[in-house]
Amino acid sequence: MKTFLLTILLASVISVQQHPPEPPKQPTKPEVQQPPAFTVTHEGKTIHQITGKDVSLPYIEGMWLDMTKYNQFQEEVASQVYREPVNAKIDESGQIKPAKPGRELDREQFNHQFASYFYGREASKVETPLRVVHPRVDEELLASIRERKIGQYVTYYNESNKERSKNVALAAEAIDSHVVFPSETFSFNGVVGKRTKEKGYLPAPVIVKGELAEDIGGGICQISSTLYNAVDQAGVKIIERYSHSRRVPYVPPGRDATVSWYGPDFTFENDYNQPILIRAKAVNGRVLINIFSSETIENEKREVPEADAEPPKEVPAE
Repeated sequence: MKTFLLTILLASVISVQQHPPEPPKQPTKPEVQQPPAFTVTHEGKTIHQITGKDVSLPYIEGMWLDMTKYNQFQEEVASQVYREPVNAKIDESGQIKPAKPGRELDREQFNHQFASYFYGREASKVETPLRVVHPRVDEELLASIRERKIGQYVTYYNESNKERSKNVALAAEAIDSHVVFPSETFSFNGVVGKRTKEKGYLPAPVIVKGELAEDIGGGICQISSTLYNAVDQAGVKIIERYSHSRRVPYVPPGRDATVSWYGPDFTFENDYNQPILIRAKAVNGRVLINIFSSETIENEKREVPEADAEPPKEVPAE
């Protein structure tokens, strides 16, 4: 009997070795589902794509919008579609160049589009909604405010200093055809902007704490000083004006207006009930700035001493 049982046991062991049981099947990993995307297009081309997960708050069940991330995303879209409007301008021949409208992101409509995607949990593809940005100054306005000259001033410079002459011309071009509306404050630094090599400004002498040095944009204080005398003659309200730490030769003593990007500015307020127009030109060693407005303006002119008509032999550019 024992022999019989042993035989059966051995046979079972051999059978198991020859036909081992199959190992248990490992559970298959479910396919990772990609979150639905929000695709932003402009003129038919994709400019940005994002998912709800990219702009949601972490570690929260479900999806809650992280406004910091969303605002950053919206700004990226806005910067890609923005086009600045171009104001009407008077060219060298006296003709008015038409204004050109700009465009910007319609944020309200864009928010609605994104909310529908984010809370609807479905993929979405939208064409960027845009709003027209109208220029501040159009042809009709320019034509109406160049009728009456209310201020004028002329200064002279030495053309032999090519770098300084270039800076003077660039600054004059920056303020030319600029319109200052009633109750608006004009900032020289704000309108001309930072003086950089990229804009074409060159190194030229400047006055720093009473001493001559050299810096990008040297010479532009002749434009701010000429403008100061022109608008002062027109009777506008001067808000901010500083003199140099040493005398400059292109205007009478005490009639200058120093400016610096990281320092003093020259500002004035148009306290009249009509817009005023600045016309500025620097050519052939002569800076001419005229101030115009409409025929209906009622301004009180001030007496302003004239500048020396002889160009300085050496001009310490600011």
